[in-house]
Amino acid sequence: MPQNDLQRAVDFRLLFARRQSAEVRPVPGGFLVRHDRYARSHEHNQIHIDGPVEPTELPAVADAAMAGMPHRRITVHDDRLGLAAAPTMTLAGYEHAVEVVMTHTGPVPEPERQDVMELDLGPAPYGPLWRALAAQQRRWMPDADEETVRQLVGRREARRDGAEVVSFLAAHEENGDVVAWADLYMEPADGIAQIEEVAAAEPFRRRGHANAVLSGALQRASAAGCALRFLVADGEDWPRLWYARRGFVPVGRAHVFSRFR
Repeated sequence: MPQNDLQRAVDFRLLFARRQSAEVRPVPGGFLVRHDRYARSHEHNQIHIDGPVEPTELPAVADAAMAGMPHRRITVHDDRLGLAAAPTMTLAGYEHAVEVVMTHTGPVPEPERQDVMELDLGPAPYGPLWRALAAQQRRWMPDADEETVRQLVGRREARRDGAEVVSFLAAHEENGDVVAWADLYMEPADGIAQIEEVAAAEPFRRRGHANAVLSGALQRASAAGCALRFLVADGEDWPRLWYARRGFVPVGRAHVFSRFR
């Protein structure tokens, strides 16, 4: 994968973060995004580093920019800078995670037998997609209160502002219950698409539902003229290998540092 395609994916992520934010502030080496409506979403309240900065200064940058917030989160989009910053951030009490940027290089899959639909999120707690997302969020975070669940599900409405075309895809059973889902963000004029949040509800796993929504997203992205199709996977978790079996290859890494204040 040419380096300029990796940079295009990084630029897409940065622009997506800015567009869906309620507030953007410059910080040394990057910018802070904030969205008080989704204050418990670290995705919407964090620092993105995309330029030069002294790695040892990052804890102070976070403390200054995120003062008064209950958490700290910094995403460093340059692999070498992230690796250089890791020792300092670890000493400052931050957890370190690696994100792998993966691009789709295989053939676009044929349509699955199962229909994949585009759904609105729907009003809480009544829409079928909302119900499925909230139920799974409670499984992932059994100690979370209902306000946290509401924000982590509802933040998808903010994502609608992040790209020219934003679709929420879902596979469902005959009774209408949603069993798997994925987000699709596209800029057709630029030929680029990001696929995220691919998941199947735990009671319906290993039945091909997640594969159906991933295939549906790839088909829609290809039909829209998006030759560059990518996603971001946890560098230590099994979905990275699942994506690799479906034609995705790693092309770069980002580093995420987080802690509660």
